[in-house]
Amino acid sequence: MKPQLSIFFILFSILSIGQTKVKDTITRRANIGFIQNGNAVNFKPETPPLIPIAGAPKPSYSYLWELGDGHYSKEAEPKHVYKNKGTYTTRLAVTNNYDNGKPPATRPKKVAVNDITDNSYKDIASIADQNGFAIIKNCDPIPDQEMIVVVSYQNLENYVANGKLYLFYNEKQFKNNNFELSDFRTYANEREVKENLVASVDDIDDSKNYLASAENTIKRKNYRDTTAEEDLDASLSDANKTYHNVSILEFDDANPGETRNVFYTFKTTPEMIKDTSATVTMRGIFVPNRSYKNHKIKNLEMEIVTSHDPNKMGSNGSFMNYRLVRFKRVNFKTRFQNNGEGPARKIRLETDVPDMFDKKTFQIESMYPECPICPKGEEPTVSCLDTIIKQKQIIFTFKNIYLPGSEQKNVQEKDSTKGFVKYSMKFAEDFHKVKTKSRTAIIFDKNEPIITNYATTRFLPGISIGAKAGYNIYPDLDKSTSYFVGATISPFKSYRFYWQAEWLNALNQYNSEVKVEEEFLTNPNGVRQLQRTTTSTENKNINWEIPVLIRYNINNYIGIGAGVQFNVNISSEQNQNIQTDLYEGDKGNFLIDSKTTSNTVKNSFTDFKTGLLFDLTAGFARIGPSLGARYVINFEQNFNYIQLYGIWKF
Repeated sequence: MKPQLSIFFILFSILSIGQTKVKDTITRRANIGFIQNGNAVNFKPETPPLIPIAGAPKPSYSYLWELGDGHYSKEAEPKHVYKNKGTYTTRLAVTNNYDNGKPPATRPKKVAVNDITDNSYKDIASIADQNGFAIIKNCDPIPDQEMIVVVSYQNLENYVANGKLYLFYNEKQFKNNNFELSDFRTYANEREVKENLVASVDDIDDSKNYLASAENTIKRKNYRDTTAEEDLDASLSDANKTYHNVSILEFDDANPGETRNVFYTFKTTPEMIKDTSATVTMRGIFVPNRSYKNHKIKNLEMEIVTSHDPNKMGSNGSFMNYRLVRFKRVNFKTRFQNNGEGPARKIRLETDVPDMFDKKTFQIESMYPECPICPKGEEPTVSCLDTIIKQKQIIFTFKNIYLPGSEQKNVQEKDSTKGFVKYSMKFAEDFHKVKTKSRTAIIFDKNEPIITNYATTRFLPGISIGAKAGYNIYPDLDKSTSYFVGATISPFKSYRFYWQAEWLNALNQYNSEVKVEEEFLTNPNGVRQLQRTTTSTENKNINWEIPVLIRYNINNYIGIGAGVQFNVNISSEQNQNIQTDLYEGDKGNFLIDSKTTSNTVKNSFTDFKTGLLFDLTAGFARIGPSLGARYVINFEQNFNYIQLYGIWKF
């Protein structure tokens, strides 16, 4: 190779490499470390450095240890005593809070127990205070990441029980699936079963979930986290209508008082909803005894997040049907975490309230720290929650409480540093189909406020079908009549701008301009004659009109619009009448002959026309009856027209 070519090749290679973007393949990893003494094991995670977010609280890790024998721990460095000899597979899920990176990946690790040196083993903690059924998660879902869900159940009967466990996921209200079940792990010989859950009962009336308060005072519901029900068929039918997927496990030989845990690994899908104020749910149903219909229901609520931020506001009003929401109670939830080095004694939440909600229907659903409502008109001396309702805000104040800080000495359980307020409201009497957003300023004692994300409410577009009928006036056509009927489609009760498409079937009749032709002839005798031919045409057609327009509702009663229109004659008929008169002389003073002929021409799908339209309606602009006037400018001469109509939208 010549030296010049060698130099050129080297330079080209360097430039090519320099222009190529090197993909970062480094994955953050956390390792499971432990110190073992017989059957007593002290676990310690080895985690990568955290990446702080500018302006956010100090980043931290939270943990969920799966210890391989059915136990789990959320402590950073748990100590666990195994009951029996054997080899246990431990797993660790690490969540990075206020951190700019992805959660560290971990690999399972084996722990071999060959000697029993410590007899202080404890069974899985009782969950009797949660009605024997609980569901927890290690973190809120982020698109395209893993999360762990732990379902715990306890036999509260006084006999050995054989039962069943359902976990429903992927709500049907969302277009795409949010979760993919990649694995589940059992430790008490639970087995997966298949079951036909096609609805076999009538639709469940869920209006009981949205009962409104007619009182003007603040109300707090008697909140039960886990409900006990008796109609299992109805509960399964309702869950099957709400969720796409279900995991069903059967279990045997659960001893009285025994608690068991099942671990599910879910991978959130890339297509999952990206709305960071939306709330998604999973639903667990626990049947303690397969021979009976008694069961317990637990819903796990989760807010979609883009980063693991414990201070967050969410709502279940992300995709509401505008036709059905008038009596619905929309739930809001504000979560917070004390990230300080000491306890918080007073927490103030200043929450925006959109105008469309009726603050008279406000009621508190649940809270943590759990405490009563503060007495009005006096300074409380015990723990309580004070609620002040203003024109644009609701202010929640936890008074005289003790919420530990995540950086506080001897605080091992991160969940003890978290709290929340969950409340609900109904819509006001007159509210429009508009998106709302609200957020909360969280103030711990006298610290600077922490501002949450926006919690949004929005409505599904819905479909409104309308019936339309009217009359077309063609000013430039002779003896025209034009009646039409048709249908419209548009979003249901849109607030301002929206698209509307129509289909109209019009019956038209008009006379074309009369055509007169004159010609001079000479007969065989040399006499000049005048021949006059008069042609008159009557037109009949069935015309399809297809308008597409954008409309704007000025208020509830007046709307305007503009768009384009396409016309095609699907069936047309022309009846021609030709009269021929023959006159003697140049001036045609004397009629010597007259004859009349006629012919008919029929066609289909001819005479395609396009044009612009401008529209005005008055009446009930968003839904119901209204009257309208429209001017259509056709791009073909003599076919501009005025349309007068009535319309009823449903």
